[in-house]
Order: sequence, then structure tokens, then C-alpha cells
Amino acid sequence: MKFTLSWLKEHLETSASLDEIVDALTRVGLEVEGVADPGAKLGAFRVARVLTAERHPQADKLQVLSVDAGDGPVQVVCGAPNARAGMLGVFGAPGAYVPGSDITLKIAAIRGVESNGMMCSERELELGEGHDGIIELPADAPVGTSFPDYAGLNDPVIDVSVTPNRQDCMGVRGIARDLAAAGLGALKPFHVKHIPGEDVGPEVRTDDPEGCPAFYGQAVSGVRNGDSPDWMRRRLLAIGQKPISALVDVTNYVMIDLGRPLHVYDRAKLQGGLVARKARAGEQVVALNGKTYTLGEGMTVIADEAEVHDIGGIMGGEHSGVSSGTTDVLIECAYFDPDHIARTGQKLGLTSDARQRFERGVDPAFLDDGLAHATALVLEICGGTASEVTRAGEPPLEPRVIRYDPRLCDSLGGLHVPPERQARILLSLGFKMGAIDHTDAYSDALFATVESPWPVTVPTWRRDVDGPADLVEEVIRIEGIDKVPSTALPHPPGVAKPTATPEQKLERRLRRAAAARGLDEAVTWSFVSGAEAAAFGGGAWRIANPISEELKVMRPSLLPGLLSAAARNLRQLPGGGVRLFEIGRRYLADAERSTLGVVLAGDRSQRNWRTGKATAYDAFDAKAEALALLAQAGAPVDNLQVLPVPSTVEGGEAGDAWHPGQSGTLRLGPKTVLAAFGMLHPKTLKAFDLTGPIAAVELYLDAIPAKRTQGFARPAYAPPALQPVRRDFAFLVPAELAADALVRAIKGADKANIVSARVFDLFEKDGEKSVAVEVVLQPGEKSFTDADLKAVSDRVVAAAAKLGASLRG
Repeated sequence: MKFTLSWLKEHLETSASLDEIVDALTRVGLEVEGVADPGAKLGAFRVARVLTAERHPQADKLQVLSVDAGDGPVQVVCGAPNARAGMLGVFGAPGAYVPGSDITLKIAAIRGVESNGMMCSERELELGEGHDGIIELPADAPVGTSFPDYAGLNDPVIDVSVTPNRQDCMGVRGIARDLAAAGLGALKPFHVKHIPGEDVGPEVRTDDPEGCPAFYGQAVSGVRNGDSPDWMRRRLLAIGQKPISALVDVTNYVMIDLGRPLHVYDRAKLQGGLVARKARAGEQVVALNGKTYTLGEGMTVIADEAEVHDIGGIMGGEHSGVSSGTTDVLIECAYFDPDHIARTGQKLGLTSDARQRFERGVDPAFLDDGLAHATALVLEICGGTASEVTRAGEPPLEPRVIRYDPRLCDSLGGLHVPPERQARILLSLGFKMGAIDHTDAYSDALFATVESPWPVTVPTWRRDVDGPADLVEEVIRIEGIDKVPSTALPHPPGVAKPTATPEQKLERRLRRAAAARGLDEAVTWSFVSGAEAAAFGGGAWRIANPISEELKVMRPSLLPGLLSAAARNLRQLPGGGVRLFEIGRRYLADAERSTLGVVLAGDRSQRNWRTGKATAYDAFDAKAEALALLAQAGAPVDNLQVLPVPSTVEGGEAGDAWHPGQSGTLRLGPKTVLAAFGMLHPKTLKAFDLTGPIAAVELYLDAIPAKRTQGFARPAYAPPALQPVRRDFAFLVPAELAADALVRAIKGADKANIVSARVFDLFEKDGEKSVAVEVVLQPGEKSFTDADLKAVSDRVVAAAAKLGASLRG
């Protein structure tokens, strides 16, 4: 929401400085995203008079001008057809930056004639689209004056981020009301000029009371649709709105000024009256943005007897739009249901300034005054005669009364605000209190007559206020949230009892462990697009009212969000490595499941003198991260099995997302999956606009068995009394035998003496595969004898033989 300082002061009587206003806006909950000074970029341009204008000797369409900008005549070559002696325009000297052309002026020879600057058009100064000629100023414009000073462009533009619940602040007057309540001045009265109609009102009706409860219309005949006044054009341009024509600019101005969207139809292009109705399946409309939209049943539209002319509350149609030849218009002022507007906009993928306001909820009591104000502006600017107002339907005007106890400000808000001050704040924001509806009518005597709890009537423009807690919020934000004292929680005597659950403790421990291993934590959205969810098996949870089509499915995996984050980081860090992790929830058909995701992308190491190239991450890097994090989680990593990823991993993960042969699962037993790891499939990476090998891990934290603890004390350190014994075995094994199966068989051959086994060498030749395994034996009360070691070795060889492995000679 953008507005200029002078525009704000049309509604707010204040002597506050710009900095004070910006601070107050942020203080009351309207975050200021930025303050721009549009005149700053045009500070080098001045008002100048054309002294002489002669034809260029080498070009018929160019002229050689003598221009005086206050420092004496200079020669300028100009191609504008309207340039002539005696006129006043805007001159840029060498060194000036022309924003519309993105050039810096310098002395140059044009067709052999020196040019010392430029006479500028509206487009070149980004003041409009006019480029048929240079700007022509009135004859009384002072030569040599700074153009921004003369044109009133030194008007700061304030950009405010309005939260979805503050529909009243989608207009400049609503923002002024908040500032007045915050003590920065007084809200100026707003007088609406109701003009009596001279003709019968237009034919309008609503056949869709759910989508469009109220539809008002007023006709104006004999209008002249030229350019809007300079003051209106200047304000619209300052906030980024393109002036189009007087009729269109009036509707845009009222929408931004008062938060009331309207629409103007060319009556000559309509057949019969207008009706608000539900669209028929397959109906199409060409909107004002030039695009054709196919409508669905349930969408609210405005149509005549022949066709649809308006996607109700979102965007008008191209066919019935006004033009320079328009003489008779119909001004629409309607109330559209916010939920209907939001659903229609999402289905069509269409957004507009009107939709932003209607889906938040505009003031249902401002139809008559909003229409009257727009009509008065049209008559003032375009002339013509107005008809009577036709009203169809009824807006939702049921009064909402909240019983409010002022003591709630202390108990809920933590700030003591005297009841009299609370009353003044609520009244200044437009709330009514019993018979009191304005701060000017407030007095201690009247306040004393109001019963407690107070009957507070919510203004029609505050759809977000629903209960006493909302009134506390209004009081606190105006009084100043910075005034809420910092109060420590009560500290009971004795030692505090731990409150973290085992799941929370596990997440904290893993978060520290992942960070210690050099992984960077990411926090991504819990919802993803349908395509991103499909890459990991699809999403069982879909949002009924999503923010956008890209955020409509609750994530079935943490990897989509991490991959999107990795893609953004890799674009900023070409040639670098990205190591991200996140702890969050997956949303599966049966439940939410706590998960830790890891993505390893880019280069693991830089180019070096040995290989001459960088090293990428592989499946073993992912396995190492998975085992290290599982160990920190207390999982029995020595007992885990490595099995392939099936087409659907138990727990909901899509196995097709992983690269076959370069991925696996870590399991406790054949069914309990603790983690999936490995390389992602190329088609998965393509869905996220990624290339190159990328490794990933998902730890399923809810599947990790909980460790039983005996208080906070660590178990006593009891190292073995005797040294371990290591023996190496080399087996010839079948090509399809997994090394993990061989290692598990060896460890199970003598569980009493074998404490660990690991593969340390792999040799392949002529179709044969040799796997070397180191076995660690731990003696107990006495050292092993040669006979004991031979017996263990025999059991190891026998266990391997059951898998088809034989001891290599």
C-alpha cells in the first residue's frame, strides 16, 4: 500500500515530520517497507525556455534549438515535432541521468551538430507514457527553477505492508485514522457530496446473494473522458499507478484513497441491464489485462443480456471498458463476499488491486457514500448529468456488539491503561461505546454512565475484530506495545523440573549435532506445490484455501523444500558446496511425522593438485551423515541393516525419488526404517531445476527407539581389561552379494567374542569379487589361545560360506 505524504495530509491534520509519521506507523502495526523521494532522481532537470528553433542542416526531422535554463543560451538538437520558439519545457544538462531512457547525458554531435543536453518527454522522465513530443509547461513557469520543485514532485512516497487482517488500512483514510488515534494529529472530516439524480437509475440486480449481496449502480450521461487532472495524475504516478483516462483514474483514486473499489462501464457497449450472477461452466471473458479467462460454476460475474463483462470484484472486461469516445457510463459499486473473491482469484490465478481489498473485506456500509463520492468526481472532472442510484440487494450490516471489560487490558495485554484512556482509544478508532460514538462527544460524565462491561459496537470497516481479545489488541497497539513491561515468569522454590519432552530433547540434540558436522540449518515452508509433492510420492494433505498454487500441498517429505533452497543457493554460489539440514514434520495420510532432512549439493571439495578437479558428493557421504546423526540420536547403529529403497519406503517416502543402486535404507530389523539415504534420481532433480549429483538423507525420528535413562548421571566408564584382537579375512563372493549381508553374517557367527566387523578392501577381476573384512575380537576374563582364535575363525568362514562366499587362498 503506497501513498504520498501530501495525500495522507488530505485526511490527517498534523504537524508531525516524516520521520515521526514513519515511526508511528510501525509502532501501531503498519510496517513501513520503504520511503521514496521521486523528485530526487529528477533533481538535475530544470524549467527552460526555447529561444529559437531552426531546421537541422543534415536531417529534416531534427531541429537545432537555442535553450535557456537560467544560465544563458545553449545549443540542443531535438527531434520533437512540438518544439518551437517561445515554448517552455524541461531541460537536462550534460551529466543528468534520464531514468526513462537509462542514459546519462553528455555533449555529443548529432548529424554533425553539437548538442549540449536534452529537452525531455514525459516517458523519458517516467512521468507518463507521452512520447509524441517534449513536455510543454505553462507560460508562467519560472525559467531556471528545479523541475521537481515546480511540479511538486518532492513529495515522499511511503510504502506500508498491510497485514491481511487490516482491511481498513487498504485506503489512505484508514491509515490516517490509525495515526490520529496514535496522537499524531486529528482525522479530518470527510464530506460526501450527494448529487440528486436527474434521470431514472440504471437497471441493475443481483441474482447471486451469496457472492454479491449488494449491487448499486448510477449512470452519468454526457461525459468527456479525457486526461485526469494533474493533481490526480501526479499522485497516481507517484505510487506506481499508470494514469489511463479520467474515468478510470477516478475509480483507481477512490479505491486507494478510501479503500473502495469501483468499476465503470461504457453504457453504449451494454445490451440491457447488468446483473450479478453465478457464471455458467465454460463461459469466457476477455479481461482488461488482455487475457481470456474460462470461468467455472460458482464464480460471481457481472453480465448483461448477451455476455459476461466483469469477473466480479476482481477485474473488468475489455469489451465494456471505457475509451476516449465514451459519453455515457454506468458506475458500479458492489459488495462481494470475501471468501468467494479469494476462491475465484485462486482458481483463475488472477490478482488485482480490487481483489486484494474485496478478499480482505471492504466496508459494507460505504456503498452509498462511495458511489456518491465517485460520481461527484466524475461530474467535476468529466462533466455530464447523473441519474438516480439503483440499489439491488442488501449489504451485511448486522451490528456486532462486544461486551468488553477494561480490566482485560491488564490480564491479557500485561499493560495497565486507565479505563478513560482505553475508551478514548476505541472511540478514536471508530468504535461506539453505548451511546457514545465519537471522542468529541466523550466526557467523564458520559463515561461514568457506561456500564461495565462496556457494550462496544464494532465499526463496519473492522471485519477482523471479533471478541474482547481483539479490543485489547487495539488498545495495546495504539498505547504502544513498547510500553508493555518485561515481567519474569514466577520462579517456584526448589529445583525446576524439566519440561521438554523426549521428542523435543531428541530434536535439540540432533540440531546441535548437525550444526557441529558443518551443516547449515534451513527453515522451509511446510507446504509445497503439487508438482514438488508428486516428485516424492504425492501429498495426502491439500490446503482448501492456499496462498498460491505453488503452496497448496502439505509436504510429504522435507526434501522438496531443501532442494528448492539448495537451487537458490547454488545459483548464488557457482562452484561451491551446499550442506543444508532441516528438522520438521512430514504430513502423511495417517499422521504428522517428525523428520530430519539433509541435502548435500555442489562440490564437496575444491580442485586440488592431485586430481585437478573438484570432488562431488556421493552416496557414501550421505550414508556417513545418516549414521553419525543416528548415533547422536541414540540409535543402535552397529545393529542396523542396509537394504535397498523399495518402490515405496515404509512411512510414506517415494522410493522412485532415489537413484536405484546409489541409495538405501538403514533399518532396525527388516521392517523398521530409521533412515533413507543416497543419491537422488535425475528426474527428481529436473523437477527442481537442478543438475549434477545431489546426495540426501531423511531420518525418521519417530521410528528411532527411545533410550531408557536412569536420571541425569552418565554410566561409569568401564574399559575392557584386555586388548582387542584383530583378524583380517578375504572372501571370494558372488557378484550380487551385498557387503552388508556378509558383514552381518560374520558378526552373528560369534556374538560373544566378535564386537565389530567392517569392510576395508574390495578387489574385482575377471568377474570375481573379493571382499576383505576386518573382524575385532574382545577377550573377556582371559586372553585368547590359538585354539580359541581358530575356533572363531572357523565359525566366521562357515557363516560366510552359507552366503556363497569362500575364503580366498
